[in-house]
Amino acid sequence: MTCNNCDSEVKQNYCPNCGIPIKLSRINGRYILNEIGSVLNFDKGIFYTIKELLIRPGISVHNFIHKDRNRLVKPIIFVIVTSLIYMIAQHFLLFEDGYMKADGFEESAITKILGWIQSNYGYANILMAIFIAGWIKIFFKKYDYNFFEILILLCFVIGIGMLIYTVFGIIESTTKSRVLHIGGIVALIYTSWAIGQFFDKSKKTNYLKGFTAYLLGMLTFFIGAIILGLCIDYLQKI
Repeated sequence: MTCNNCDSEVKQNYCPNCGIPIKLSRINGRYILNEIGSVLNFDKGIFYTIKELLIRPGISVHNFIHKDRNRLVKPIIFVIVTSLIYMIAQHFLLFEDGYMKADGFEESAITKILGWIQSNYGYANILMAIFIAGWIKIFFKKYDYNFFEILILLCFVIGIGMLIYTVFGIIESTTKSRVLHIGGIVALIYTSWAIGQFFDKSKKTNYLKGFTAYLLGMLTFFIGAIILGLCIDYLQKI
């Protein structure tokens, strides 16, 4: 027999080269439950990932990059899932989102772009991570991390930030107290702490650099959105 994945010769139930089973079991109710359990379990599922990122974010991400990539949920999946959780909670509970209002530009492409950002907070955060990663790369250039490894860090950190917003959004919706802005402050403090801990937790300046890089990333993201809107409006007038 040959492996369907790598074409290696197989004499037992599993490929000795890639480990893929020769015969896959049928997809049934047990398979679905196992898949759900693998995502939610406390050993290496999303709850474990959240716990580790809340307790030791920088160390956990550092270990993910350099040592073990199996215990934490994959970063892209994590940020998508947490963003989806936020968007579902915001949709049903109708609490205010965390972005600035898209006012003052009348009917223009800028208004539509900022309106999309305002309505798609989770996805916009993923785009914003690209800008933040660029600033982190500048501020922490002496550390040997490439742009994509920094993006991995931000996927985890921003994912936790989305959960923080969700918790405060639920509190605001259920208690009718204006507390979501406090969630924004908590998320900002958490992000600065996580970035600083990732690079070197013993250097206090790293936390300030993380804070500054995050704010500059947000600022350049919105400036980029406004410039894009201006370009679209200009092209439409030609």
